[in-house]
Amino acid sequence: MSGRVRDEAAISAAVTALQARFGERVSTSASMREQHGHTLTWIPNQPPDAVVFARSEAEVVEIVRICAAHRCPIVPFGAGTSLEGHLNAAYGGVSVDVSAMDRIVAVHPEDLDVVVEPGIRRKALNEQLRDTGLFFPIDPGADATLGGMAATRASGTNAVRYGTMKDTVIAMRVVTASGEVVVTSRRAKKSATGYDLTRLFVGSEGTLGIITELTLRLSGIPEAISGGICPFPNVAAAADAVIATIQSGIPVARIEILDEAQVKACNAYSKLSLPETPLLLLEFHGTEAGVAEQSTRFGEIAADLGGGPFTWATVAEERTKLWTARHDAYWAGMAMRPGCQTFSTDVCVPISRLAECIAETKRDIEASGLFAPIVGHVGDGNFHVLPLFDPNDAAEIDKVKAFVGRLVERALAMEGTASGEHGVGTGKMKYLEAEHGRPALDAMSAIKQALDPQGIMNPGKIVTI
Repeated sequence: MSGRVRDEAAISAAVTALQARFGERVSTSASMREQHGHTLTWIPNQPPDAVVFARSEAEVVEIVRICAAHRCPIVPFGAGTSLEGHLNAAYGGVSVDVSAMDRIVAVHPEDLDVVVEPGIRRKALNEQLRDTGLFFPIDPGADATLGGMAATRASGTNAVRYGTMKDTVIAMRVVTASGEVVVTSRRAKKSATGYDLTRLFVGSEGTLGIITELTLRLSGIPEAISGGICPFPNVAAAADAVIATIQSGIPVARIEILDEAQVKACNAYSKLSLPETPLLLLEFHGTEAGVAEQSTRFGEIAADLGGGPFTWATVAEERTKLWTARHDAYWAGMAMRPGCQTFSTDVCVPISRLAECIAETKRDIEASGLFAPIVGHVGDGNFHVLPLFDPNDAAEIDKVKAFVGRLVERALAMEGTASGEHGVGTGKMKYLEAEHGRPALDAMSAIKQALDPQGIMNPGKIVTI
């Protein structure tokens, strides 16, 4: 928050009160604090002063009320997979870890929904849902908690068909800065009553409250799944194939792009033998006849654009190996320059501008002399760049920062966004006025002021007051 300073006395008093109430579940060890103040980002670690482990909504209420009484900052924590400094304690304070709140509260197969606590992870949720014939489709790659996924408005590889967290969260229970529990909606599939509080809290990154329960929309496990790879002579041709596929109405479930640098990294790290040219990794969901038809139609589109051959398979083990390699892209990139650091940044543009944006970004990478693989969920215009840099080389860090700035400016010039799924945190706050305009930021600040007048909920993120 603008003008905010660290209040040592307030933090100390809050930590002392929390220790008296929660005992050993309040940790002040340096290692635990650093673990809760740092994520997969290049932003410096800003650890909280203490970490408290909550086990229930009632305990979250108590923790928030204690902190509010002392005006102590609060940073919610789930799995720690955020990428833009969301979890850093910029002004110190308390990290509230809800990872132990990991129960499935209720499953309603007939209504295609499930009620869960925020700490359950997506893989564990789908494992427990398997016998119902349903699954939760949002897959950001990391085995994140559902509360964290809602807080950052996560999406991932399945978003082109199943949407993002804003499309799948039906309702939430949220503890606000006053320690009150807000129920954002009911379990009905739609409502025309009042403001849409659910969408307000989805993507709020812990700046408006702590999520303690979610009702999520589920999907049926497909009868058949097919997937495969299709190489292209360049990234522009691959992106054009994505555009043509989406515009032709083929209901692709996943369509990911990997440039030649990322393919090479994945081959080395995951022990694959993919053709080291730009390629698309695809998956189709539906009936046996449906996925066969969709795969054939895509193959024709790819051939028209100089791509192919499109090789596809319905064997689960083969698909799993490919998608595991895709999800390991971050670590694969890191392995290409041992001793260096990387981070994953993303932008999103209208699908019609995708090929242009990726092509210009590739030229920028080459002109900058950077090693920065490209990979992305291009079915909805979203792609990631993973620049590698020597953390001890100030000039190289400055070069990467300048590149990221140009990447965002390029996306905004094409009517896109500074982030399609990683969120704002502290890393991308500086781009919000250019994207949304001052009146919109003033409206966001007014909402923050109304729900968190003391500014204790994850201060220093998204907007300032």
